[in-house]
Amino acid sequence: MKKKYLFSIVFLVGIALSSCKKFDYYQINPNTPTQADPSLELANIEQTAFATISTDAGLATRQLVYTQSASTTQYYGWQRAGFSYGNISQVVKMEQEAVRTAKPNYKYLGKFFRSYYIVGITLNFGDVPYSQAMQALNNNFSDAAVRPVYDAQEDIYLQVLNDLKLASDSLSASGGIINNDIIYNGDVTQWKKAINTFSLRVLMSLSKKEANTKLNIKQRFNDIVSNPAKYPLFTSNDDNAKLTYYDLVGNRYPYNNSNSLKTDYYLDDSFVKMLKGLKDPRLFVYGTPTPNAVAAGLSTKDFNAYAGLIGSAPVADNVQKMTAGNASAINHRYAYDAVNEPSVAIGYPELQFILAEAVARGWIAGDINKFYTGGIRNAMLFSRYKGDAAYTLNDIETYLNQQSVALQAGTQVQQILMQRYINTFMNTGWQSFYEQRRTGFPTFETAGSGMLNGGKIPTRWMYPTAELNNNGVNVDNAIKRQYPGGDDINGVMWLLQ
Repeated sequence: MKKKYLFSIVFLVGIALSSCKKFDYYQINPNTPTQADPSLELANIEQTAFATISTDAGLATRQLVYTQSASTTQYYGWQRAGFSYGNISQVVKMEQEAVRTAKPNYKYLGKFFRSYYIVGITLNFGDVPYSQAMQALNNNFSDAAVRPVYDAQEDIYLQVLNDLKLASDSLSASGGIINNDIIYNGDVTQWKKAINTFSLRVLMSLSKKEANTKLNIKQRFNDIVSNPAKYPLFTSNDDNAKLTYYDLVGNRYPYNNSNSLKTDYYLDDSFVKMLKGLKDPRLFVYGTPTPNAVAAGLSTKDFNAYAGLIGSAPVADNVQKMTAGNASAINHRYAYDAVNEPSVAIGYPELQFILAEAVARGWIAGDINKFYTGGIRNAMLFSRYKGDAAYTLNDIETYLNQQSVALQAGTQVQQILMQRYINTFMNTGWQSFYEQRRTGFPTFETAGSGMLNGGKIPTRWMYPTAELNNNGVNVDNAIKRQYPGGDDINGVMWLLQ
């Protein structure tokens, strides 16, 4: 009887104690952690953000041609795209965990990655949700959080520029060790270089708004460039913000062993002609000699051995030329080399071209030729696949000394943009498309009968269907204030006006 009595007391005490626990306690699933060290988020964020290698970007920028079917990307007939806010949500979660664990460096890296992602989103659409978009992650399930308003593109860029400055100013050794960093191994100075270099990219993308007093673009640009001690920048290719690949499962080059890349992708005719006209040896590592050139015994380093397909021509016309042995396929390394080359989010050559353009536009003082040739030299060093097998160091200097490569009065910006464009082959995502859209350089060929969209190059993507269904009022308001012709791919966003 005593044992039963004792058991009853214990049982009742247990009930009493459990009744004192708050309702929230029972909402936590012990098998699904809701808290983690911010370092556990970082590597995945980096891997997703810096994976920039895309054949679609090559098709849209007249570097590649697809021969299996009619690609809407190649023929400029695309329609809608997604927002990809899931990527930002991971960044916000890392920032929250950084605050919880008192590890502020992760919070400031979060400011960079959040800016990096939202810039990519607004470049595609124009106005998008931002200030209210992440409220639900803070357990705010109000109507504003579930159906966020669309921020004006100008306001988004202002927030981005302020956040990037805050990130660069605030990252420090005292902010704690950065663990699980697959890009810079926790080096704070390297991250500052990446953030400041990215800031210059963002500022140059706003060149049409250089007179905007709200954004103060030229002053911000000068503040960074004129103070390298406070705002360090990339100084070589070793600083590149990049993902390096390894011959290991899950870490190989993204198109390694891709059957489609082995058989369906060829160089674009206008791209081949550009490289041949400049006697640019990168042609030898971007493409392969045509089958007819191989049969004729031409060297892989003979410019006459290369020919492209016309991106705007119908698929049947390109297939006929390809079948006849008169087209250069993309270089075999992109499909057969598990390591190949890193995926660059932003690199030192691009920085040099940005600085050269800034001098040409009168934003900063400096040696434009030094920036321009430095950009080309380092771009060619990056693309020098297997060293002298591609082209020698002397070949690079010979290339730079050509009259056709040297900057000419009246065409400086055009030449800088052309070299920046060549540097983006199978790298840096859609950056060359955005730059061409901003400047008009280089000209993308559109004369063929395969063209969609009335023969025009789109300037944006239409908003996601999910937004129309779930956030209709706000997306409709955003469309009306931006695009008089409605939500179409030819609307001209604020950035381009």
